[in-house]
Amino acid sequence: MLGLFTVYLQYSSDIVDKSDFPGGASLPGAICIPIFLPLTVLFLICVSRSPEASVLQWPPPLPSQDQLWDPVAPMLLLAWITLHTLLYFMPLGKVSEGLLLRDGTRLKYPINGFHALCISGVLLMLLLGLGAPMGYLFELLVPLAVCAIAVSFVFSVYLYIRSFWAPSHALALGGNTGNPLYDFFIGRELNPRIGSFDLKYFCELRPGLIGWVVINFGMLMKEVELRGSPSLAMILVNSFQLLYVADALWNEEAVLSTMDIVHDGFGFMLVFGDLAWVPFTYGLQAAFLVVHPQALTSLRAAAIIALNGAGYYIFRKSNSQKNQFRRDPSHPTVARLETIATATGKRLLVSGWWGFVRHPNYLGDLLMALAWSLPCGFSHLLPYFYVIYFTVLLIHREDRDERQCRAKYGLAWDTYCRRVPYRIFPYIY
Repeated sequence: MLGLFTVYLQYSSDIVDKSDFPGGASLPGAICIPIFLPLTVLFLICVSRSPEASVLQWPPPLPSQDQLWDPVAPMLLLAWITLHTLLYFMPLGKVSEGLLLRDGTRLKYPINGFHALCISGVLLMLLLGLGAPMGYLFELLVPLAVCAIAVSFVFSVYLYIRSFWAPSHALALGGNTGNPLYDFFIGRELNPRIGSFDLKYFCELRPGLIGWVVINFGMLMKEVELRGSPSLAMILVNSFQLLYVADALWNEEAVLSTMDIVHDGFGFMLVFGDLAWVPFTYGLQAAFLVVHPQALTSLRAAAIIALNGAGYYIFRKSNSQKNQFRRDPSHPTVARLETIATATGKRLLVSGWWGFVRHPNYLGDLLMALAWSLPCGFSHLLPYFYVIYFTVLLIHREDRDERQCRAKYGLAWDTYCRRVPYRIFPYIY
């Protein structure tokens, strides 16, 4: 559902090449990624707040020891996670079943993430009305990121240790290699739970994703403190990314069929991605605009809004079509679409959005990513970090998917590729 998560997560697992060790794990990759990615998060935050905002500046703008720690940060982070743990159990929304597990059972999941987002918004407005200094989140960005990284490591250690008490059928197929570093990174247990509280499902769409929206709002309020009102550029960035998060939570049920829920173990890769990488790197544009304000003309703003709208329409319509086809191929909205039969018994869509390009959801995602960066102007590269990195990862993922689908579907996939020649960008790629 969310390309934001799955692309980062699966690309990280590809970097850890499993061919280097007999046990199926790469020691260098499993060591380097948990060190390199947290440092990247801190580096990007510091660069976004510096006057130069140059990713090529050397030496980079390193924070002082005092800037790395603030006693308010861990209290805020733990209070935020506690709040969303409580909201997870609220009797709102419905309960859905996940896909069939290896032991023949189906887990149940509360579908109330959108309710949690709305309640968080109400609480945010109440705090604002009571005079809470929301703009202080700008000063807390680095300490909050440090705390989120620390929580990611501690939580991952807990998950790794508890996995040794899990039954064999509860382990992820790719996370039980015998190499401790690799298994810690990928995750041994597939669906770790405390009672009915699903730890992976909770982290996937709750504290980090909604936290991203709250951090963006803090950047907006910091701009209000500095300049008296939010800029049009800041409003656009906040609105676009809020729409993306709200859409993810409104369609929360679709995450139950994604690879990270169905296939990947819950280890450092997912934990860090959910709690640190997403909230602190995907909102870099808002942090950048606090220090580097940008003026937008009405015409340019309208063009950016149109671009984001087009991307969102393609993203949502194509994903909805795919999800509906997976759930019920006989549904009236997809029953008339043309398909190709495969030897596996599954059918491939060759009309509708999936007859336009092979990955229309990627196309929509990239158009939105570009729209998030354009309000920041063209004077700096940093605000385009996400769209650049996301483009590289989507192309990498598409290439990997291409190989997997050709191996899985054989001649049927070759037929599909002839019918739908373009992978992501029509007439280009």
